[in-house]
Amino acid sequence: MPIAMPIGLIFGLAFGVLIWLLPASKVLLVAAGVASIVTVIRQPIRGLLLFCVIGAFIPYSTVQIGIRTTVSEALIMLTWASYLFQAMFFEQTAVPKMMRTERLLLALMLFSAFPFLIGQVTVVAEGNGPINWVRWLFNLSILFLVPRLLQDRKNLEHLVIAVLVGTLMLLVLSIPTYVINGSASAITPVLAIMGYGGLDVLGQSLLSLSSRMGSPWLHPNVAGGAMAMILPLAFCFGITRSGGARSLGLMVAALGGIGLLLTGSRGALFSLLAIMLWMARRRIPYLGRLLVGGGIAGMLLLMFYPPLQDRLLTLFGDDDTSTAIRFLEYTHFPQAMATFPFGIGFKTDPPVLGYTQFGISNLWLNFIYKLGLPGMLLFIAVTWSWWKEVRPESDRIILTHDNAIGMGCMIGVLAALFSGLFDHYFSFTSVLIALFWLFVGISLHETRRLRASPANTTHSPIASPDLGTSR
Repeated sequence: MPIAMPIGLIFGLAFGVLIWLLPASKVLLVAAGVASIVTVIRQPIRGLLLFCVIGAFIPYSTVQIGIRTTVSEALIMLTWASYLFQAMFFEQTAVPKMMRTERLLLALMLFSAFPFLIGQVTVVAEGNGPINWVRWLFNLSILFLVPRLLQDRKNLEHLVIAVLVGTLMLLVLSIPTYVINGSASAITPVLAIMGYGGLDVLGQSLLSLSSRMGSPWLHPNVAGGAMAMILPLAFCFGITRSGGARSLGLMVAALGGIGLLLTGSRGALFSLLAIMLWMARRRIPYLGRLLVGGGIAGMLLLMFYPPLQDRLLTLFGDDDTSTAIRFLEYTHFPQAMATFPFGIGFKTDPPVLGYTQFGISNLWLNFIYKLGLPGMLLFIAVTWSWWKEVRPESDRIILTHDNAIGMGCMIGVLAALFSGLFDHYFSFTSVLIALFWLFVGISLHETRRLRASPANTTHSPIASPDLGTSR
Protein backbone atom coordinates (compact mmCIF):
# COMPACT_ATOMS: atom_id res chain seq x y z
CA MET A 1 0.00 0.00 0.00
CA PRO A 2 1.44 3.45 -0.85
CA ILE A 3 2.48 5.33 2.29
CA ALA A 4 0.53 8.40 1.17
CA MET A 5 -2.81 6.63 1.77
CA PRO A 6 -2.44 5.88 5.53
CA ILE A 7 -0.85 9.28 6.13
CA GLY A 8 -3.76 10.94 4.32
CA LEU A 9 -6.26 8.96 6.39
CA ILE A 10 -4.53 9.90 9.64
CA PHE A 11 -4.42 13.59 8.76
CA GLY A 12 -8.04 13.51 7.56
CA LEU A 13 -9.18 11.92 10.82
CA ALA A 14 -7.11 14.34 12.91
CA PHE A 15 -8.47 17.44 11.20
CA GLY A 16 -12.00 16.04 11.35
CA VAL A 17 -11.68 15.81 15.15
CA LEU A 18 -10.17 19.31 15.30
CA ILE A 19 -13.03 20.79 13.28
CA TRP A 20 -15.44 19.18 15.74
CA LEU A 21 -13.59 20.56 18.80
CA LEU A 22 -12.17 23.93 17.65
CA PRO A 23 -13.33 26.98 15.70
CA ALA A 24 -12.81 26.77 11.94
CA SER A 25 -10.31 29.68 11.95
CA LYS A 26 -7.98 27.87 14.36
CA VAL A 27 -8.27 24.65 12.39
CA LEU A 28 -7.27 26.49 9.23
CA LEU A 29 -4.23 27.94 11.02
CA VAL A 30 -3.24 24.49 12.26
CA ALA A 31 -3.67 23.07 8.75
CA ALA A 32 -1.56 25.85 7.25
CA GLY A 33 1.13 25.28 9.89
CA VAL A 34 1.23 21.52 9.33
CA ALA A 35 1.34 22.00 5.55
CA SER A 36 4.23 24.45 5.93
CA ILE A 37 6.17 22.06 8.17
CA VAL A 38 5.69 19.13 5.76
CA THR A 39 6.75 21.33 2.83
CA VAL A 40 9.91 22.48 4.61
CA ILE A 41 10.82 18.92 5.65
CA ARG A 42 10.55 17.85 2.00
CA GLN A 43 12.58 20.84 0.71
CA PRO A 44 14.73 22.74 3.25
CA ILE A 45 15.20 25.70 0.91
CA ARG A 46 11.52 26.52 1.32
CA GLY A 47 12.10 26.99 5.04
CA LEU A 48 14.79 29.54 4.28
CA LEU A 49 12.51 31.31 1.79
CA LEU A 50 9.70 31.43 4.36
CA PHE A 51 12.13 32.84 6.91
CA CYS A 52 13.11 35.62 4.52
CA VAL A 53 9.49 36.65 3.89
CA ILE A 54 8.35 36.44 7.51
CA GLY A 55 11.63 37.70 8.99
CA ALA A 56 11.49 40.82 6.82
CA PHE A 57 7.73 41.37 7.27
CA ILE A 58 6.68 40.34 10.80
CA PRO A 59 9.98 39.35 12.47
CA TYR A 60 8.68 39.12 16.03
CA SER A 61 5.44 37.22 15.55
CA THR A 62 5.70 34.47 18.16
CA VAL A 63 4.87 30.78 18.37
CA GLN A 64 4.90 28.21 21.18
CA ILE A 65 7.07 25.15 20.40
CA GLY A 66 7.76 23.99 23.94
CA ILE A 67 9.45 27.37 24.40
CA ARG A 68 8.19 30.77 23.33
CA THR A 69 10.11 31.96 20.28
CA THR A 70 9.54 33.93 17.12
CA VAL A 71 8.13 32.28 14.01
CA SER A 72 11.25 33.49 12.16
CA GLU A 73 13.63 31.67 14.52
CA ALA A 74 11.41 28.59 14.55
CA LEU A 75 11.76 28.48 10.75
CA ILE A 76 15.57 28.57 11.03
CA MET A 77 15.41 25.64 13.45
CA LEU A 78 13.00 23.75 11.19
CA THR A 79 15.21 24.39 8.15
CA TRP A 80 18.23 22.94 9.95
CA ALA A 81 16.20 19.94 11.11
CA SER A 82 14.95 19.39 7.57
CA TYR A 83 18.44 19.67 6.08
CA LEU A 84 19.88 17.19 8.58
CA PHE A 85 16.96 14.82 8.02
CA GLN A 86 17.50 14.96 4.25
CA ALA A 87 21.25 14.41 4.71
CA MET A 88 20.57 11.23 6.69
CA PHE A 89 18.51 9.56 3.97
CA PHE A 90 19.41 11.26 0.70
CA GLU A 91 22.62 12.27 -0.97
CA GLN A 92 23.24 16.01 -0.72
CA THR A 93 25.29 18.36 -2.88
CA ALA A 94 28.89 18.53 -1.66
CA VAL A 95 29.41 21.44 0.75
CA PRO A 96 32.40 23.66 -0.12
CA LYS A 97 35.33 23.74 2.28
CA MET A 98 34.78 26.17 5.15
CA MET A 99 36.27 29.60 4.56
CA ARG A 100 38.34 31.43 7.16
CA THR A 101 35.44 33.72 8.05
CA GLU A 102 33.19 30.73 8.71
CA ARG A 103 35.80 29.10 10.94
CA LEU A 104 36.18 32.31 12.93
CA LEU A 105 32.41 32.63 13.35
CA LEU A 106 32.30 29.04 14.58
CA ALA A 107 35.04 29.94 17.08
CA LEU A 108 32.94 32.89 18.28
CA MET A 109 29.92 30.64 18.73
CA LEU A 110 31.95 28.08 20.69
CA PHE A 111 33.60 30.76 22.84
CA SER A 112 30.18 32.19 23.76
CA ALA A 113 29.67 29.12 25.99
CA PHE A 114 32.18 30.58 28.47
CA PRO A 115 30.45 33.97 29.10
CA PHE A 116 27.13 32.12 29.01
CA LEU A 117 28.21 29.94 31.97
CA ILE A 118 29.81 32.88 33.78
CA GLY A 119 26.63 34.91 33.39
CA GLN A 120 24.46 32.05 34.62
CA VAL A 121 26.51 31.83 37.82
CA THR A 122 27.36 35.48 38.58
CA VAL A 123 24.41 37.54 37.27
CA VAL A 124 21.30 37.57 39.43
CA ALA A 125 18.49 38.62 37.10
CA GLU A 126 15.29 37.37 35.58
CA GLY A 127 15.60 35.65 32.24
CA ASN A 128 16.18 32.28 30.60
CA GLY A 129 19.87 32.24 29.76
CA PRO A 130 20.00 28.81 28.06
CA ILE A 131 17.06 29.58 25.76
CA ASN A 132 18.44 33.03 24.86
CA TRP A 133 21.85 31.53 24.10
CA VAL A 134 20.45 28.79 21.87
CA ARG A 135 18.32 31.33 19.98
CA TRP A 136 21.38 33.54 19.41
CA LEU A 137 23.37 30.58 18.11
CA PHE A 138 20.60 29.67 15.66
CA ASN A 139 20.49 33.27 14.40
CA LEU A 140 24.22 33.11 13.63
CA SER A 141 23.99 29.61 12.16
CA ILE A 142 22.06 30.87 9.15
CA LEU A 143 25.41 31.80 7.58
CA PHE A 144 26.23 28.09 7.36
CA LEU A 145 22.99 27.40 5.48
CA VAL A 146 24.18 29.56 2.57
CA PRO A 147 26.72 27.07 1.12
CA ARG A 148 24.33 24.20 1.81
CA LEU A 149 21.12 25.56 0.29
CA LEU A 150 22.05 28.47 -1.99
CA GLN A 151 24.58 27.02 -4.40
CA ASP A 152 21.87 27.01 -7.07
CA ARG A 153 21.56 30.49 -8.62
CA LYS A 154 17.81 30.03 -9.01
CA ASN A 155 17.42 29.45 -5.27
CA LEU A 156 19.50 32.54 -4.55
CA GLU A 157 17.34 34.69 -6.83
CA HIS A 158 14.21 33.38 -5.13
CA LEU A 159 15.68 34.15 -1.71
CA VAL A 160 16.43 37.77 -2.64
CA ILE A 161 12.91 38.16 -4.02
CA ALA A 162 11.56 36.70 -0.75
CA VAL A 163 13.50 39.29 1.31
CA LEU A 164 12.28 42.11 -0.92
CA VAL A 165 8.66 40.90 -0.87
CA GLY A 166 8.71 40.73 2.94
CA THR A 167 10.26 44.20 3.15
CA LEU A 168 7.72 45.62 0.71
CA MET A 169 4.87 44.16 2.78
CA LEU A 170 6.33 45.75 5.92
CA LEU A 171 6.64 49.15 4.23
CA VAL A 172 3.14 49.01 2.72
CA LEU A 173 1.79 48.25 6.21
CA SER A 174 3.92 50.70 8.23
CA ILE A 175 4.04 53.86 6.10
CA PRO A 176 0.27 54.35 5.56
CA THR A 177 -0.48 53.40 9.18
CA TYR A 178 1.91 56.08 10.41
CA VAL A 179 0.97 58.76 7.86
CA ILE A 180 -2.77 58.36 8.58
CA ASN A 181 -2.46 58.26 12.38
CA GLY A 182 0.76 60.23 12.95
CA SER A 183 1.90 58.06 15.85
CA ALA A 184 4.33 55.19 16.32
CA SER A 185 1.88 53.40 18.62
CA ALA A 186 -0.82 53.31 15.91
CA ILE A 187 0.58 50.02 14.62
CA THR A 188 0.20 48.23 17.97
CA PRO A 189 -3.33 46.83 17.31
CA VAL A 190 -2.13 45.48 13.95
CA LEU A 191 0.79 43.73 15.64
CA ALA A 192 -1.62 42.12 18.12
CA ILE A 193 -3.42 40.45 15.21
CA MET A 194 -0.07 39.18 13.92
CA GLY A 195 0.80 37.33 17.11
CA TYR A 196 3.08 39.84 18.82
CA GLY A 197 3.33 39.56 22.62
CA GLY A 198 3.95 42.14 25.35
CA LEU A 199 1.92 44.79 23.57
CA ASP A 200 1.07 46.71 26.74
CA VAL A 201 4.76 47.32 27.43
CA LEU A 202 5.36 48.01 23.72
CA GLY A 203 2.55 50.58 23.59
CA GLN A 204 4.00 52.43 26.58
CA SER A 205 7.51 52.48 25.09
CA LEU A 206 6.25 53.75 21.72
CA LEU A 207 4.47 56.69 23.36
CA SER A 208 7.84 58.37 23.87
CA LEU A 209 8.59 57.81 20.16
CA SER A 210 5.22 59.00 18.89
CA SER A 211 6.72 61.36 16.28
CA ARG A 212 8.52 58.46 14.57
CA MET A 213 7.18 55.64 12.41
CA GLY A 214 6.30 52.40 14.13
CA SER A 215 6.73 49.06 12.33
CA PRO A 216 6.85 45.31 12.98
CA TRP A 217 10.53 45.84 13.91
CA LEU A 218 9.11 47.48 17.08
CA HIS A 219 11.77 50.14 17.72
CA PRO A 220 12.24 52.83 15.02
CA ASN A 221 16.04 52.55 15.26
CA VAL A 222 15.87 48.81 14.58
CA ALA A 223 13.59 49.47 11.58
CA GLY A 224 16.02 52.11 10.33
CA GLY A 225 18.95 49.71 10.64
CA ALA A 226 17.05 47.01 8.74
CA MET A 227 16.23 49.47 5.94
CA ALA A 228 19.84 50.68 5.71
CA MET A 229 20.99 47.08 5.25
CA ILE A 230 18.31 45.96 2.77
CA LEU A 231 18.11 49.07 0.56
CA PRO A 232 21.50 48.56 -1.20
CA LEU A 233 20.48 45.01 -2.15
CA ALA A 234 17.12 46.26 -3.44
CA PHE A 235 18.84 48.94 -5.54
CA CYS A 236 21.56 46.69 -6.99
CA PHE A 237 19.03 43.94 -7.70
CA GLY A 238 16.50 46.32 -9.25
CA ILE A 239 18.77 48.12 -11.71
CA THR A 240 20.27 44.88 -13.06
CA ARG A 241 17.00 43.01 -13.59
CA SER A 242 14.02 43.43 -15.87
CA GLY A 243 10.28 43.01 -15.61
CA GLY A 244 8.68 42.29 -12.25
CA ALA A 245 11.99 41.74 -10.44
CA ARG A 246 13.20 45.19 -11.51
CA SER A 247 9.96 46.83 -10.36
CA LEU A 248 10.12 45.01 -7.03
CA GLY A 249 13.71 46.04 -6.32
CA LEU A 250 13.26 49.69 -7.25
CA MET A 251 9.95 49.95 -5.38
CA VAL A 252 11.53 48.59 -2.20
CA ALA A 253 14.47 51.00 -2.64
CA ALA A 254 12.13 54.00 -3.06
CA LEU A 255 9.67 53.14 -0.28
CA GLY A 256 12.51 52.00 1.97
CA GLY A 257 14.17 55.40 1.66
CA ILE A 258 10.91 57.07 2.70
CA GLY A 259 10.48 54.59 5.55
CA LEU A 260 14.03 55.22 6.74
CA LEU A 261 13.37 58.96 6.93
CA LEU A 262 10.12 58.42 8.80
CA THR A 263 11.77 56.20 11.41
CA GLY A 264 13.97 59.16 12.36
CA SER A 265 16.95 56.85 12.90
CA ARG A 266 19.87 59.24 12.49
CA GLY A 267 22.50 56.53 12.84
CA ALA A 268 20.94 54.42 10.08
CA LEU A 269 20.50 57.49 7.84
CA PHE A 270 24.11 58.59 8.30
CA SER A 271 25.42 55.08 7.67
CA LEU A 272 23.39 54.68 4.47
CA LEU A 273 24.49 58.10 3.17
CA ALA A 274 28.13 57.31 3.95
CA ILE A 275 27.95 53.98 2.12
CA MET A 276 26.14 55.57 -0.84
CA LEU A 277 28.90 58.17 -1.14
CA TRP A 278 31.43 55.33 -1.08
CA MET A 279 29.44 53.56 -3.81
CA ALA A 280 29.31 56.75 -5.90
CA ARG A 281 33.08 57.11 -5.54
CA ARG A 282 33.39 53.57 -6.92
CA ARG A 283 31.29 54.76 -9.90
CA ILE A 284 28.37 52.41 -9.47
CA PRO A 285 25.83 53.36 -12.20
CA TYR A 286 23.08 55.84 -11.42
CA LEU A 287 24.31 56.49 -7.86
CA GLY A 288 24.94 60.15 -8.63
CA ARG A 289 21.42 60.55 -9.97
CA LEU A 290 20.02 58.66 -7.00
CA LEU A 291 21.85 60.89 -4.51
CA VAL A 292 20.60 64.05 -6.22
CA GLY A 293 17.04 62.72 -6.52
CA GLY A 294 17.06 61.46 -2.95
CA GLY A 295 18.37 64.80 -1.72
CA ILE A 296 15.57 66.67 -3.50
CA ALA A 297 12.92 64.24 -2.22
CA GLY A 298 14.34 64.51 1.30
CA MET A 299 14.25 68.31 1.18
CA LEU A 300 10.62 68.27 0.01
CA LEU A 301 9.67 65.84 2.76
CA LEU A 302 11.54 67.98 5.27
CA MET A 303 9.71 71.11 4.09
CA PHE A 304 6.22 69.65 4.31
CA TYR A 305 6.51 67.11 7.12
CA PRO A 306 6.94 68.80 10.55
CA PRO A 307 7.75 65.62 12.59
CA LEU A 308 10.81 65.04 10.42
CA GLN A 309 11.83 68.67 10.91
CA ASP A 310 11.60 68.27 14.68
CA ARG A 311 13.61 65.05 14.60
CA LEU A 312 16.45 66.47 12.49
CA LEU A 313 16.56 69.76 14.42
CA THR A 314 17.43 67.81 17.56
CA LEU A 315 20.83 67.23 15.97
CA PHE A 316 21.64 70.87 16.62
CA GLY A 317 19.58 71.51 19.75
CA ASP A 318 20.60 71.51 23.39
CA ASP A 319 17.83 69.11 24.42
CA ASP A 320 18.80 66.05 22.39
CA THR A 321 17.96 63.41 24.98
CA SER A 322 19.16 60.39 22.99
CA THR A 323 22.59 61.93 22.41
CA ALA A 324 22.88 62.88 26.08
CA ILE A 325 22.03 59.31 27.10
CA ARG A 326 24.68 57.98 24.74
CA PHE A 327 27.32 60.16 26.41
CA LEU A 328 26.19 58.83 29.80
CA GLU A 329 26.46 55.28 28.45
CA TYR A 330 30.06 55.82 27.36
CA THR A 331 30.89 57.50 30.67
CA HIS A 332 29.59 54.56 32.71
CA PHE A 333 30.84 51.81 30.40
CA PRO A 334 34.22 51.33 32.18
CA GLN A 335 32.26 50.68 35.39
CA ALA A 336 30.21 48.02 33.60
CA MET A 337 33.41 46.38 32.28
CA ALA A 338 34.87 46.32 35.79
CA THR A 339 31.66 44.81 37.20
CA PHE A 340 31.43 42.13 34.49
CA PRO A 341 34.97 41.49 33.14
CA PHE A 342 33.84 38.28 31.41
CA GLY A 343 30.53 39.69 30.15
CA ILE A 344 26.99 39.25 31.44
CA GLY A 345 26.17 36.29 29.19
CA PHE A 346 22.66 35.66 27.93
CA LYS A 347 20.41 35.73 31.00
CA THR A 348 19.49 39.39 30.41
CA ASP A 349 20.38 42.41 28.28
CA PRO A 350 22.14 45.60 29.40
CA PRO A 351 21.63 47.39 31.68
CA VAL A 352 21.55 44.77 34.43
CA LEU A 353 19.07 45.78 37.12
CA GLY A 354 20.83 46.21 40.46
CA TYR A 355 24.31 46.28 38.89
CA THR A 356 24.46 48.93 36.17
CA GLN A 357 22.31 51.89 35.14
CA PHE A 358 23.08 52.12 31.41
CA GLY A 359 23.51 49.88 28.39
CA ILE A 360 25.74 50.83 25.46
CA SER A 361 24.67 52.01 22.00
CA ASN A 362 27.66 50.64 20.13
CA LEU A 363 27.92 47.38 18.22
CA TRP A 364 31.43 46.42 19.30
CA LEU A 365 31.20 47.60 22.91
CA ASN A 366 27.95 45.68 23.28
CA PHE A 367 29.93 42.52 22.46
CA ILE A 368 32.20 43.38 25.40
CA TYR A 369 29.16 43.92 27.60
CA LYS A 370 27.70 40.50 26.68
CA LEU A 371 30.76 38.34 25.91
CA GLY A 372 33.72 40.21 27.37
CA LEU A 373 36.74 41.61 25.55
CA PRO A 374 37.66 38.27 23.85
CA GLY A 375 34.14 38.12 22.37
CA MET A 376 34.54 41.55 20.81
CA LEU A 377 37.98 40.66 19.43
CA LEU A 378 36.56 37.50 17.85
CA PHE A 379 33.73 39.51 16.28
CA ILE A 380 36.28 41.97 14.87
CA ALA A 381 38.29 39.04 13.51
CA VAL A 382 35.18 37.64 11.78
CA THR A 383 34.21 40.95 10.16
CA TRP A 384 37.79 41.80 9.15
CA SER A 385 38.25 38.37 7.58
CA TRP A 386 34.93 38.85 5.75
CA TRP A 387 36.05 42.23 4.39
CA LYS A 388 39.38 40.83 3.19
CA GLU A 389 37.44 38.17 1.26
CA VAL A 390 34.78 40.40 -0.32
CA ARG A 391 36.37 43.82 -0.84
CA PRO A 392 36.49 44.90 -4.49
CA GLU A 393 39.78 44.28 -6.24
CA SER A 394 39.68 47.60 -8.16
CA ASP A 395 38.58 51.15 -7.41
CA ARG A 396 35.84 51.00 -10.00
CA ILE A 397 32.91 48.63 -9.44
CA ILE A 398 31.16 47.35 -12.56
CA LEU A 399 27.70 46.23 -11.54
CA THR A 400 26.37 43.30 -13.55
CA HIS A 401 23.46 40.90 -13.53
CA ASP A 402 25.80 38.24 -12.15
CA ASN A 403 27.41 40.15 -9.29
CA ALA A 404 24.51 42.39 -8.21
CA ILE A 405 23.30 40.12 -5.39
CA GLY A 406 26.73 39.66 -3.86
CA MET A 407 27.52 43.37 -4.25
CA GLY A 408 24.19 44.44 -2.73
CA CYS A 409 24.67 42.15 0.27
CA MET A 410 28.25 43.37 0.77
CA ILE A 411 27.18 47.03 0.73
CA GLY A 412 24.28 46.25 3.06
CA VAL A 413 26.63 44.62 5.58
CA LEU A 414 28.93 47.65 5.38
CA ALA A 415 25.97 49.93 6.13
CA ALA A 416 25.03 47.73 9.10
CA LEU A 417 28.58 47.81 10.46
CA PHE A 418 28.79 51.59 10.02
CA SER A 419 25.52 52.02 11.91
CA GLY A 420 27.16 50.09 14.74
CA LEU A 421 28.98 53.29 15.64
CA PHE A 422 25.61 54.67 16.80
CA ASP A 423 23.53 51.61 17.75
CA HIS A 424 24.04 48.04 18.94
CA TYR A 425 21.17 46.26 17.17
CA PHE A 426 23.30 44.08 14.89
CA SER A 427 24.97 42.31 17.81
CA PHE A 428 22.28 40.37 19.71
CA THR A 429 18.90 41.49 18.34
CA SER A 430 16.96 38.37 17.30
CA VAL A 431 16.00 37.97 13.62
CA LEU A 432 17.77 41.19 12.59
CA ILE A 433 21.13 39.55 13.21
CA ALA A 434 19.96 36.47 11.31
CA LEU A 435 19.37 38.67 8.25
CA PHE A 436 22.77 40.30 8.86
CA TRP A 437 24.64 36.99 8.93
CA LEU A 438 22.62 35.75 5.94
CA PHE A 439 23.87 38.78 3.98
CA VAL A 440 27.42 38.11 5.20
CA GLY A 441 27.21 34.51 3.97
CA ILE A 442 25.73 35.42 0.58
CA SER A 443 28.35 38.10 -0.11
CA LEU A 444 31.13 35.75 0.99
CA HIS A 445 30.14 32.80 -1.18
CA GLU A 446 29.10 34.92 -4.15
CA THR A 447 32.54 36.55 -4.13
CA ARG A 448 34.23 33.14 -4.06
CA ARG A 449 32.03 31.91 -6.91
CA LEU A 450 32.72 34.95 -9.07
CA ARG A 451 36.46 34.85 -8.50
CA ALA A 452 36.59 31.12 -9.20
CA SER A 453 34.89 31.48 -12.60
CA PRO A 454 35.39 35.03 -13.93
CA ALA A 455 35.02 33.83 -17.50
CA ASN A 456 31.42 32.83 -16.80
CA THR A 457 30.35 36.25 -15.54
CA THR A 458 27.25 37.40 -17.39
CA HIS A 459 27.32 41.14 -18.02
CA SER A 460 24.18 43.19 -18.03
CA PRO A 461 23.85 46.28 -20.24
CA ILE A 462 24.10 48.26 -16.99
CA ALA A 463 27.78 47.32 -16.84
CA SER A 464 28.80 48.90 -20.12
CA PRO A 465 31.63 51.48 -19.84
CA ASP A 466 29.39 54.28 -21.06
CA LEU A 467 27.00 53.76 -18.15
CA GLY A 468 29.62 52.91 -15.58
CA THR A 469 30.26 56.46 -14.39
CA SER A 470 28.24 58.15 -11.73
CA ARG A 471 26.22 61.06 -12.85
